[in-house]
Amino acid sequence: MSLKNKTELEKNHWELEFTIDRPAFDAAVDKQFKANAKKITVPGFRKGKAPRAVIEKIYGKGVFYDDAVNDIIPDAYKSAVDESGFTPVSRPDLEIASIDENGVAVKAKIWVKPEVEIADYFGIPATKYLPPVTDEEIDAELQRYRERNSRMIEVDDRAAEMGDTVTIDYEGSVDGVPFDGGKAEGHNLKLGSGYFIPGFEEQIVGHNIGDEFDVNVTFPEKYHEESLAGKPAVFKTKLHKIQRTELPALDDEFAKDVSEFDTLDAFKEDIKKKAVERKEKTAESGVEEQLIDALIEKLVADIPESMFENETENFLRDYDTRLRMQGLDLANYLRYTGMDLDALRAQFRPQAERQVKTRLALEKIAALENIAPTDEEIEAEYDRLAKAYGMEIEKVKEFAERESIVADLKVKGAVDLVKAKAQITVTDKAPEHKHDDGCDCDECHDHEHEDDK
Repeated sequence: MSLKNKTELEKNHWELEFTIDRPAFDAAVDKQFKANAKKITVPGFRKGKAPRAVIEKIYGKGVFYDDAVNDIIPDAYKSAVDESGFTPVSRPDLEIASIDENGVAVKAKIWVKPEVEIADYFGIPATKYLPPVTDEEIDAELQRYRERNSRMIEVDDRAAEMGDTVTIDYEGSVDGVPFDGGKAEGHNLKLGSGYFIPGFEEQIVGHNIGDEFDVNVTFPEKYHEESLAGKPAVFKTKLHKIQRTELPALDDEFAKDVSEFDTLDAFKEDIKKKAVERKEKTAESGVEEQLIDALIEKLVADIPESMFENETENFLRDYDTRLRMQGLDLANYLRYTGMDLDALRAQFRPQAERQVKTRLALEKIAALENIAPTDEEIEAEYDRLAKAYGMEIEKVKEFAERESIVADLKVKGAVDLVKAKAQITVTDKAPEHKHDDGCDCDECHDHEHEDDK
């Protein structure tokens, strides 16, 4: 097996010509004969007992050629690629040029990883936005703890109020005709949750247990059930139960119940510490995003379209995996949302392009700066993966090739180096908002309204 020639068809698109020598091909044909002859029936012979010469005379000399080529091509192709020095970024377009007494001649058209140039990647300016943790944030977190540890108390001495949880029966109708999905019995509804049609929950307020009454609402114009969109409806409703939420008192006993701390003050300090850590992590991520944006701008490369397409498919596969973990799959998701696969691909495409460009830039920096992980760092990464997947480290090594781990650690090292050399300004002031076309923020809406005046 040897590479005979390589021809550039266009930028980063090459044709490799390689051969498989006749002895190797004959061995592959013999292997396929032994594997398949037992399935072949030839008159005058017991099934599977016909000699190879007889089978080839009846079915043709090349009866086993296709299977032999399919069996031997992968290793031959890999050898040719290794000899070429290229890194393919697409599946090969293979063509069997000839099969003769010299062996098999093969042509493979491939797209290859592009040459990359990048400069001035040290000293990139970036802003680290690190806002302080406010008392309001700590109070809000304490409130969430209280709500998670609250209990429901039945109310029988007053009418329903916003914030109560009520148990109701209801049946909806449009123009006096009940509609599908408009009826329920014993339904629990927290008033003010916004779970029901606008105006529904407000009309339960003021009613007492046992009351039967009509709730009059109008379905939104963009309601998911088109036959009901924009139509007025009446829900005959009966109120069975009213419950209010009782929150625990904020004191030392509460802190002991919900945390490892003995006092409320110590618990608050821990909440603040964790909030600081979260904001630090978010701020670091923000810096990395800015640096990556700058590196992508500095990247010079003719990137094959196949790299973007492959990465888009990777995003799709990952998304399908996440859906399956939630008991759904991609086909059903598309059916429920009314999207098609091309539309979903279009959504992932910008992320895929960014990922490809980022990886190319960081790989080049790692090469220029001779970044290479130590054996200890590689073992530490295997250990991290083992803990993340709940597997033994030896099992992780079976599916995570060392070469791939090394490549990922080089990229991480490049990120760390670029960040260490960056000119980072720390501030607690929020970054200035950029108003793009189609921006939906309140400030942009205000400007639009001013323009209308």
